[in-house]
Amino acid sequence: MLFKKKLLSSDEEARLIKAIHDAEKKTSGEIRVHIEETCTGDTLEACKKMFTDLKMDQTKDRNGILFFLAVESRGFAVWGDEGIHKKVTDEFWHHLTDCAIGYFKKGDLISGLEKSVEMCGEKLQLYFPLEHDDKDELSNEISY
Repeated sequence: MLFKKKLLSSDEEARLIKAIHDAEKKTSGEIRVHIEETCTGDTLEACKKMFTDLKMDQTKDRNGILFFLAVESRGFAVWGDEGIHKKVTDEFWHHLTDCAIGYFKKGDLISGLEKSVEMCGEKLQLYFPLEHDDKDELSNEISY
């Protein structure tokens, strides 16, 4: 179930939403963050399922990116839709994940997510620049 329990403070949530908003100001791409307490199975598979549950696979250009974090389980995954995945290399996804995990290891989840969201915004801008008639297709709110 989505939005069952907030795992971030209001200030932390505001920081992430601002990072998403700032990244999306440069691109037609869509970025979301989903946070859970635990993930009992494969984190990447859970991320893919949540991607579909959040209807991120229904954007016009198929250029959505989901960050999935399971706090207590220490699980983290990123999934990009086919539009962006065709444009970037596996190295980009590995670099993005390594960057976030570097912050996580220091106990700074929010900065890790912020920096990764910023990196996605920069990459999305290269391949999916903001269009004059662009509309925000998905909520920037953090889902739980």
